[in-house]
Amino acid sequence: MTPTPRTPTRTHRPGSPGADHWPIPTRRGRVRDERGSTVVEMVILLPALTLILAMVIAGGRLALAHQAVQSSAATAARTASIARTHTQAASSATTTAGTSLREQRTRCRSITVTVDTTGFTVPVGTPADVAATVTCQLDLAGLVPGLPGTMNVAATARSPLDTYRER
Repeated sequence: MTPTPRTPTRTHRPGSPGADHWPIPTRRGRVRDERGSTVVEMVILLPALTLILAMVIAGGRLALAHQAVQSSAATAARTASIARTHTQAASSATTTAGTSLREQRTRCRSITVTVDTTGFTVPVGTPADVAATVTCQLDLAGLVPGLPGTMNVAATARSPLDTYRER
């Protein structure tokens, strides 16, 4: 007579809690219960998923800051190109860049604005431009362990000066 293979038996009556639970036989023929394994899996996966979420948030914050700094640099360059003198251009560009970043709610620890006004020294009738470089020290502290507390985001924009305007 050939031995009949062992089939797992239900440990619960139909309709009772856990009725869909089938025990898993081991090599030695004993039945192993897998209840509680989901909790262990979640304990292992939850920190990894939290880290991934924090990295996505940090990447989003970095992308938004880069866009805000580019926009602020363009606004600062345009403001400087409208000014009448190079000193007025530098001060108005610095003020405009700071205001633009605050309005966009960019979390900068410090803002540095550098304005190149050498275009104001070019003779009238010669094409010239003004450049504004905005650097934001972006605050990333507390988002993800291991990320630096700050990261520099910089952008430069140029705006032409009116060729025939008095300088």
